[in-house]
Amino acid sequence: MQNPRRRSPEQQGRHTPNLWPVWLVAPVSLILVAVLAYGLYHGVDVFLTAENPGKKPVSGQDNVKTTVTALTLVGAVLAGLYAYRKQLLDEGASHRADAMQLAERYTKAAEQLGHDQAAVRLAGAYAMARLADDWEEQRRVCVDVLCAYLRMPYETDTGAEGYMKGEREVRLTIIRTIRDHLQDPTEATTWCGYDLDFTGAVFDGGDFTRAQFIGGTVNFRNAMFTDGTVSFLGATISDGWLNFLGARFTGGTINFLDAIITGGTVNFLASAISGGTVSFLASAISGGTVDFRAAELSGGVIDFDRATLSGGTVDFSAARLSDGIFSFDGATLSGGMVDFSSVRIHDTCMISWGPLPVIPVNEP
Repeated sequence: MQNPRRRSPEQQGRHTPNLWPVWLVAPVSLILVAVLAYGLYHGVDVFLTAENPGKKPVSGQDNVKTTVTALTLVGAVLAGLYAYRKQLLDEGASHRADAMQLAERYTKAAEQLGHDQAAVRLAGAYAMARLADDWEEQRRVCVDVLCAYLRMPYETDTGAEGYMKGEREVRLTIIRTIRDHLQDPTEATTWCGYDLDFTGAVFDGGDFTRAQFIGGTVNFRNAMFTDGTVSFLGATISDGWLNFLGARFTGGTINFLDAIITGGTVNFLASAISGGTVSFLASAISGGTVDFRAAELSGGVIDFDRATLSGGTVDFSAARLSDGIFSFDGATLSGGMVDFSSVRIHDTCMISWGPLPVIPVNEP
């Protein structure tokens, strides 16, 4: 059985006041007022008598007037408290209405993202992003929904079963929307520091130009890059984790041109590059790690041309370079470490070390 002295549980909704039940407050208030009136009456009598020593006793009418005046002041205070209580209830109702409206917007945007027509899905993507800006409490949920959309099965071949006309534009728009929210970590609506999960997604393009990855994990684990350019042009990686673990590159380009890596990790551990290009052209690596351990290059290009390595680690230990092009042409190494321990290089792989020292390798 519920304890009647306990306050009622907080109502559903945001900012709803936790109030005592009326059936308990009302009789307690009446008893307190009665006790207060009784005490005031006798207290006033004692006070007025003490203020008039040697004179005739204070009349009961004077006592009543003084008591009524005091009770009137008390009533005014109680009325103010009641008005404040009513204001809290009105604010709670208003916030509940806001929460219902936001929930309805979420439901509508989610339904639009699942629509058959690309134009409606596109509107749903914009609506979900706008909702994330307006709904701070559930912003992460809205961002997760957009990421989940990119993880959905995606057919890039226009002649294959399951291809959806206009789908590429919807996906590129979602990526651009995410990029736009990663530009300034000081903005109130920033998504910097959020975990972004693209596990197993298929990419045939995408623009993360000048995004700032500060904290959190951006997960491209087991993703497939098939065509187009996924651009991290001028991106800043100062913390957190860009994870391409087990990703497959069969075409297109993933481009870190002019990227600035001062911390965190860009991880290509056990990735497979059979086509396309993974380029760190003219990037500046002064901290953190770029990790290609156990990666396999069987076609395409890994490119660190004109990169500046002044700190941190670029790690190719146990990588296998069996075909394609592997280039450090024009790279500058003034600090940090480039690790090629136990790397295996086949004769058909074109290698350009640039100014880097010749590093012993193990032939397959």
